[in-house]
Amino acid sequence: MVNAPVGGPPIQESYRLRRDAELRLGADGSLILRQTRFQLTLEQPGMGRRGLLLRLADDWVSDVEVGRLVSGLEGESRVLPAQLLLRRLLAHSWLDRRVQVDDRALLDLMPTGLGRGSLPESRPHTPGVRYRLSRFATLQHDRDMLVAASSLSLLTVGCADAALGGLLAAAVPGVEFETVTRLLGVSPQAAGRVLDELVTARILVTDAEFEAERDAVPLAYWSPEELRLHNRSRAGRHALPVGGTYRMRERFAPQPLRRPYGGGRAVELPLPDLTTIAKADPAFSQVVADRRTVREHDDDAPLSLDRLAEFLHRSQHTTVVGEAGGQEVGHRPYPGGGAVYELEIYPLVARCAGLDAGLYHYDAVGHRLEPVAGWGSAADRLLAYARAAGAMPRPPQTVLVVTARVQRLMWKYEGMSYAMILKDAGVLTHQMYLVATAMGLAPCALGAGDSHAFAELSGLDPLVEPSVADFLLGSRRTADPAGAGGRP
Repeated sequence: MVNAPVGGPPIQESYRLRRDAELRLGADGSLILRQTRFQLTLEQPGMGRRGLLLRLADDWVSDVEVGRLVSGLEGESRVLPAQLLLRRLLAHSWLDRRVQVDDRALLDLMPTGLGRGSLPESRPHTPGVRYRLSRFATLQHDRDMLVAASSLSLLTVGCADAALGGLLAAAVPGVEFETVTRLLGVSPQAAGRVLDELVTARILVTDAEFEAERDAVPLAYWSPEELRLHNRSRAGRHALPVGGTYRMRERFAPQPLRRPYGGGRAVELPLPDLTTIAKADPAFSQVVADRRTVREHDDDAPLSLDRLAEFLHRSQHTTVVGEAGGQEVGHRPYPGGGAVYELEIYPLVARCAGLDAGLYHYDAVGHRLEPVAGWGSAADRLLAYARAAGAMPRPPQTVLVVTARVQRLMWKYEGMSYAMILKDAGVLTHQMYLVATAMGLAPCALGAGDSHAFAELSGLDPLVEPSVADFLLGSRRTADPAGAGGRP
């Protein structure tokens, strides 16, 4: 597409195969477009369209160059079929688009999805209206340029010209058409085209739209971070890899199922008699019905080491099963994504009969407690935050900090790893509630914990093994057998 505005050089469009796709030659002479989750096969494309696809896979190609290339290979009569193929590829998001003025590239339009309906409807700008950077817009470095994206759009914008980055920064408080023209140093027609593309991609929004993002239902409920995580971990709005791609298999060795321990002497835990326990436990339906959050612990008869050992075994005991995809997998009392079981439990013990106060790691394979750290100021902060988050009248007896060995899960899964960690943590939390209820203990899950205090106390790198969930556990007062005073 070429526009010839008055008072300025023409606005041109060029096209290129999207950067996450590749062109392959089939054994039967067909051409195959491949993307991580999608494939398009073109059977017997002909010399002109074959040459066009090869050029698109290598570099930017303008409409004028399409005509020259195809007519030179097959003659003028084959230009139209080639242009129809180009439009088809554009409509199904197989191509990136570049808007430029003469030889100056201004911006690249890169679709996130693939297939019919994967492009947003055009939203031209309104003259005289001020535009602001959307609350959901992000700027990040991607390969060789700054890229702007919005969780509300199926289109990302590459800043092919550095001046576009300055325009986006100026759009935080708001820009008008004249400002766009001045900052980019282009003709009004070119500025209007750039503004059209930024509005279509929902990178820029009107003042009214910005207020709706912030103050109106449903967008006001969403934080940009949560919406990005939701979109990335689900298929549909993007064509990025999602699932067990084993993306790190060729780069790093997988971590073992059992967490390595190089500390001092561990506390061997008594092994519970599950057969006897099963006979004494209430019925499962009764446990489910009785499950409650209990915010008071019986400090006159605190949790004992035997009871803590039984709880940990019934919640997290791990058996090594074998290998899957070159990675060690196991079995626990609750389901976990791919049987990878990345979650670990670190009891911060404040009061437990038979056990010194401090931070421990539960070795779920060996059924033992590994000392991590003694009591200190970080433990005080972690305990105080847990008490406040749990709305407890007194400090909890034990805080079970759940961490995730993220490299173990991310070695296999792509795009959904952290979302899966949170799902696994929810399943473990439910398991701990049921076990605590069956044992007559006082359980309380927390919505958040002090990750910084835990990292300081444990010495763990939060990028390697962050804390992702917290659970309070203690003895229950005999006067509150059903968890009176708790909440569902």
